[in-house]
Amino acid sequence: MYLFDPFRVSKRAAGLLLPLLLGLLAGVFAAGAAAMVEPGRAAPGFRLQNLDGDTVQLEQWKGRWVILEWTNPDCPFVQKHYNSGNMQALQQFAAARQVVWVQINSTNPAHPEFRSPSVMRTWNQSARAVPAQAVLDPQGIVGRAYGARTTPQMVLINPAGVIVYHGAIDSIRSANTADVPKATPLLRQALEEGLAGKPVTTPSTTPYGCSVKYA
Repeated sequence: MYLFDPFRVSKRAAGLLLPLLLGLLAGVFAAGAAAMVEPGRAAPGFRLQNLDGDTVQLEQWKGRWVILEWTNPDCPFVQKHYNSGNMQALQQFAAARQVVWVQINSTNPAHPEFRSPSVMRTWNQSARAVPAQAVLDPQGIVGRAYGARTTPQMVLINPAGVIVYHGAIDSIRSANTADVPKATPLLRQALEEGLAGKPVTTPSTTPYGCSVKYA
């Protein structure tokens, strides 16, 4: 005969609820930011220092296409796209079409993965990265303004200052370099469509990678 056991029920309920709660909390803390700014909205303006100590701001590129790339050299997902040469190829593709590529590191200075301007400069040189600008966002103000949650995370802004793509660099959510040629190149696809005067077919995707280290 079955006997009602409230302790057993509570344990069972806890077993079901705990993973859900942990997942929700992990999402909140991993994001460390507001919701992603949706395509169709104006790109939030910003003013940051580049690796040479010069101030750059989004406003100075008004009338041009702009790509924002959130990065962290210690992230395996970032390493996937740099070790394979995929990120550099995209940067070169953009530069050849007069698109401004801004690489942003929003890691908090108190975090072990924070990299100083000189270290970031050396890393970019060794990786043969060619962003038009590489900047630090140590307070995470810009990252939070855009809702940047992962590294990498990509934003494409049109000459009118409107976001037309926001999300993942490609379609395969892994840290394996072998997956790069198999993936749909979401950012490049969006850029090609935008430059051709076409609406972006897939303006928003879920980014994947390591959490942005805001704290």
